[in-house]
Amino acid sequence: MDTFVGLGLQQTHDGIKGLDDDGRISRTGTVWTSSAHIITAVIGSGVLSLAWAIGQLGWVAGPIVMILFAFVIYYTSALLADCYRTGDPMTGKRNYTYSDAVQAYLGGMKVKICGVVQYVNLFGVAIGYTIAASISMMAIRRSNCFHEKGHQSPCHISSNPYMIIFGVTQIIFSQIPDFDQIWWLSIVAAVMSFTYSSIGLALGVVQVVANGGVKGSLTGVSIGAVTQTQKIWRSLQAFGDIAFAYSYSIILIEIQDTIKSPPPSESKVMKRATLVSVAVTTIFYMLCGCMGYAAFGDAAPGNLLTGFGFYNPFWLLDIANAAIVIHLVGAYQVYCQPLFAFIEKWASRTWPDSKFFSKEIRIRLCSNKSYSLNLFRLVWRSAFVVLTTVISMLLPFFNDVVGLPRRARVLASHGLFSGGDVHSSEEGAQVEYEVGLPSDAELCLPRDLRRRGRRVHRRSGQRSQSVPAVQIGIMRILCLHLFSVTVTVLHYSFAS
Repeated sequence: MDTFVGLGLQQTHDGIKGLDDDGRISRTGTVWTSSAHIITAVIGSGVLSLAWAIGQLGWVAGPIVMILFAFVIYYTSALLADCYRTGDPMTGKRNYTYSDAVQAYLGGMKVKICGVVQYVNLFGVAIGYTIAASISMMAIRRSNCFHEKGHQSPCHISSNPYMIIFGVTQIIFSQIPDFDQIWWLSIVAAVMSFTYSSIGLALGVVQVVANGGVKGSLTGVSIGAVTQTQKIWRSLQAFGDIAFAYSYSIILIEIQDTIKSPPPSESKVMKRATLVSVAVTTIFYMLCGCMGYAAFGDAAPGNLLTGFGFYNPFWLLDIANAAIVIHLVGAYQVYCQPLFAFIEKWASRTWPDSKFFSKEIRIRLCSNKSYSLNLFRLVWRSAFVVLTTVISMLLPFFNDVVGLPRRARVLASHGLFSGGDVHSSEEGAQVEYEVGLPSDAELCLPRDLRRRGRRVHRRSGQRSQSVPAVQIGIMRILCLHLFSVTVTVLHYSFAS
């Protein structure tokens, strides 16, 4: 019996059901199922920072930038959808993952560079999620403190115990052997993301009604309330927030792999799904972001829940922040499981005869179920979680450090370097808890990163295949990481 897994949905071929052209069980995905996957993946905690982002840009530029990024993600996702099959869009070889697509169109050393950047990015995301989860747990404690002692009470709380709690939780969940076995955790996390986003939207509506009108200005926070330098930096952070809120292209290929075989081609179905999901997501974002800005105006916090734009009802805020924590528990695993698998496969290939790396110890849980324990997996994954937790506890300013992998992922997965046809060679607050980040795409990047794209032609007579320019730009992200670190450190050095 062969088992195939896609996006946590397990299907089993028993010799009766039909097969697709690659020998796997027939896929059944449609425009609507693909749209549901995308919407679930996209709407996350970033939605809570959109009110602050619009507050920096104002009623004019804020919505325009949001619509602009919606167009960018649709355009680049449509280009990426064409990479699912190599060659003919109907019968070409399938690329099951984003890395497979890079291997098919770039190959060689470029795949290794892309892999290094991707996994360094995932490491940074793990640190960011640890910090974000601790902030939400602290927010619950502070909310209860304010309720008991009044809003003027300082209620100072250390984040370290909460990071340790989150780390211990992740050590336990990290022992789940494979990515396909955390599908239930992903579902729970998706439900939680809708929960806290809806609470934030509802609280914004209530606040607007209580204010008796709409707050805010056409140009956002004015110079005078902040310095000119602060205005520039906050505007760049707003761009980064809005761009990150649309981040899902890194899993687009995996979603496309669930779509049923042609006709029509998977790329056409995926483009329709992308259009539907981006439209729905943009409407939801506009509601949450604009309603939050309308409620608080230029004083909108970086996070409607943890920034304490709202104090009451405190129990509802506790529910929302608890939902964020649960969501981040699942999100941490979704992003780290590919990194876990990569290291474990590399170790098994490097030391194939070592029982420490290869031996699986069966632990019976009940009459018909057992758990497979691998000593290397236990040690390596636990050490990884401990490392990310310790680094999170040592970081003096989390906002901008969290933003480094975020900005890299936005640039790499969305192709903000610009679009174009590329053909492969033969090588195969007081916002205390701001979430806003400056976007690398808006910093002083070299001119070649802003060009429309480039064209590299096949040396053989094989049919050309469109590839988004992101696959060239992705090789430069590592340099942008270093650039972002330098700018961030200099910014805080001069600010202090």
